[in-house]
Amino acid sequence: MIDTSIETMAPAWPVTLAEITAARQRLASYLEVTPLRRYPLLDAHIGGDCALFVKHEHHHPTGSFKVRNGLSFLTALTADERRHGVVTASTGNYGQAIAYASALLGVNATICVPVGNNPEKNAAIRSWGAKVHEEGRDYDESLEAAFRIARSDGAAMAHGTNSPHVITGAGTMAVEMLEQSGGLDALVVAVGGGSQAVGALTVARELAPGLPVYAAQAQGASATHDSWRLKRPTTTARADTFAEGVATRQPYSLTFATLLEGLADFVTVTDAELADAIRVIFGFTHNLVEGAGAVGIAAALKLRETLRGKRVGVILSGGNLDTAVLRRVLNREL
Repeated sequence: MIDTSIETMAPAWPVTLAEITAARQRLASYLEVTPLRRYPLLDAHIGGDCALFVKHEHHHPTGSFKVRNGLSFLTALTADERRHGVVTASTGNYGQAIAYASALLGVNATICVPVGNNPEKNAAIRSWGAKVHEEGRDYDESLEAAFRIARSDGAAMAHGTNSPHVITGAGTMAVEMLEQSGGLDALVVAVGGGSQAVGALTVARELAPGLPVYAAQAQGASATHDSWRLKRPTTTARADTFAEGVATRQPYSLTFATLLEGLADFVTVTDAELADAIRVIFGFTHNLVEGAGAVGIAAALKLRETLRGKRVGVILSGGNLDTAVLRRVLNREL
């Protein structure tokens, strides 16, 4: 079912640069700045005299940018809220982020995942001491379970998108990219719930006015893309993509208005294009990423004419690719 709060959408700019700066200060003692690197062979593959600045978010302790979101959320809780624990829903990366942050801060965490979720990601969540609760056929149904458990246990609900602290955590990544690059002409970001995009839009609005931010979503889970095109929220019946990190079936109230107002363009990429991007990234950079982590490169390939001659920031947002999917990617079975 659609997020009921979408009917009363948040203001277009739900967080500020000052709040992102505060989140960055809270995270500084827990996370290192991830590398931003250039790869001439990758530039040549994209073509059009485009210069890609690649942000290696898969180098974080949990293998994903979402550790920024999880730590930002947990470090903003009061001592009393931490004592009551935290609950969230995830297909893996945000769940690992909350589990990791909870382990650092001594907080009990329950992560709701879909039935049949990636077993390697489930194991990673448990390895940080969190409880894994399997319920629902996809992320959206697991999210309903998480809300129910949070209410019954009196725990903090760490929604993966609809939290200002989650968005400010994601925004710290864009600040780093602008500092490390010395300036960009465009940013290309992946969208599942939209924290990465809204964080980037907020930072660009304040630090680089006029910097276009382009978004991409998996074609098999295109609810937010479709809603952006229609200029109203809509849902999809299924989230059909191997890129579970962006497999959502609805837009979210705290991010949708910002996406509507701020994005320069929004495209979709097929699973075949994501698999090709994984192979391209591995071949030219020797980095292994998951489907969601390849969205930026797949989108840059699709937007190559628009990005011609530009300095473009792209994000390898996650590297938690399980071995079964890796085998299918390498065998060109997707």
